[in-house]
Amino acid sequence: MGGLVSTVIESLLARKQKLVEELEKAQAAADRDRIEHQLEQINTALDFLDRPGSKGGR
Repeated sequence: MGGLVSTVIESLLARKQKLVEELEKAQAAADRDRIEHQLEQINTALDFLDRPGSKGGR
């Protein structure tokens, strides 16, 4: 199960990097808000996955 968690984390980190790049280019406030909201969701997911016990008792 740890491999699956690693894959999910890698996917989230890749998505986060893409969003950060979009945020740097975003002009409209609505776009920036949407991107920041998605980044918050990704950070929450990463925090949850990185907690002790979420990786098979680690």
